[in-house]
Amino acid sequence: MSERPTGTGRRNSESSMGGRFRRYAQVSGAMAGQAARLAGRRLAGTTSSSADRLEHASELRAALGGLKGPLMKVAQMMATIPEALPAEYAAELAQLQSNAPPMGKPFVRRRMRAELGEDWAKHFRDFPLEPAAAASLGQVHKVVLADGRTAACKLQYPSIASAVDADLSQLRLIFALYRRYDKAINPDRIYEEIAARLHEELDYVREARNMAVYAEILEGEPHVHVPEVIRELSTGRLLTMSWLEGVRLLDFRTADTATRNRLALNMFRAWYVPFYEFGVIHGDPHLGNYTVRPDLDINLLDFGCVRIFPPRFVKGVIDLFWALMRNDRDLAVAAYECWGFSNLTNEVVDVLNEWAVFLYGPLMEDRARPIHETSSGHQGREVAGKVHQRLREVGGVTPPREFVFMDRAAIGLGSVFLHLHAEINWHQMFLGLIEDFDVDVLAKRQRKVLAAHGLEQPD
Repeated sequence: MSERPTGTGRRNSESSMGGRFRRYAQVSGAMAGQAARLAGRRLAGTTSSSADRLEHASELRAALGGLKGPLMKVAQMMATIPEALPAEYAAELAQLQSNAPPMGKPFVRRRMRAELGEDWAKHFRDFPLEPAAAASLGQVHKVVLADGRTAACKLQYPSIASAVDADLSQLRLIFALYRRYDKAINPDRIYEEIAARLHEELDYVREARNMAVYAEILEGEPHVHVPEVIRELSTGRLLTMSWLEGVRLLDFRTADTATRNRLALNMFRAWYVPFYEFGVIHGDPHLGNYTVRPDLDINLLDFGCVRIFPPRFVKGVIDLFWALMRNDRDLAVAAYECWGFSNLTNEVVDVLNEWAVFLYGPLMEDRARPIHETSSGHQGREVAGKVHQRLREVGGVTPPREFVFMDRAAIGLGSVFLHLHAEINWHQMFLGLIEDFDVDVLAKRQRKVLAAHGLEQPD
């Protein structure tokens, strides 16, 4: 990718002290009332209850509802990580919508000049100043390049780096607020993981590398497609890539069974071939991050949130599957420790196994079945609630960082399969991915592909 002098200096200006102070004031104002109410309840000796948590969660959603940008993205992200928040909080935060208003036309022109120079328009036959899509950190323009190719220009919002830095500081306060009610989950590692991924999402050079990695590791998957980066028109804050035509996956909810199952199979391989063969996973299984082609192939989009795992973690995921299948408690403990869990008492292991049995359940039965037998996402929330209660009883747990987005991907992809009402032999699909697994082979394969695209292998 071409290096341009606008990248580092602009990042510094967008993370300016003034920008952060303005964001601190905005977010802190939204949170101040929540903190005051909590303090009053504590002074009054009010004990925590489900009703208290529900009321506070509703107040928190109302306070955050007027904010845009990364904090909204974090709130939605948290709502899809069952271990991160009690059910009352997750249900309320799931209602938040990330509708950051698009940049006005003058802003777009200024941003494009900053990224590609005064003559930026010469690179395009057509560049609509209205975005085709807007999200929390940036917006996408569907353009026609000078050579006639249709492309997508992903343009980062101005001052978004300041918003991320400020919102992450305030996220600690949000965690502290709910932790006063509930100590089942220590969110310290969850915070670290979310902060790391959000900062990576600001770096479009890294996202371009992620996209190139995925294009290489999925080149053997004929039914999954990845955009091609147009490097000469990309910078740290502008990502230009080929435009992949497709329609929403939800448009197929009423399709015939064979169609829905085929889509589910393509989605399964799009997410899990990279993980079990290269230790890499797309950490944001949001419905807007993939589209369906006329032949039912999948377009995989948006590579800002990509998690690269140490090979040992992948081995732990597979070991836990076999531990559950064989009722091997020692192997389960070794798998949890491999993931990064510590201080594993017998009681904590029992609770973790309850959640693992739910997650691995569809993979353990050698038959075609829905991802959840109830065909309802409420099942996962109910199981998470029971696990949460048990964790409170045994003194709580600190989920390791690497666990956060793996779990989120599993839950998020499961919700896609629920939308599709897919019925597949998940067991046989999974065995097909892991039957020849060798951790040393994965480590070598991972190191090679990451090095080829300027990314480092994790320890």
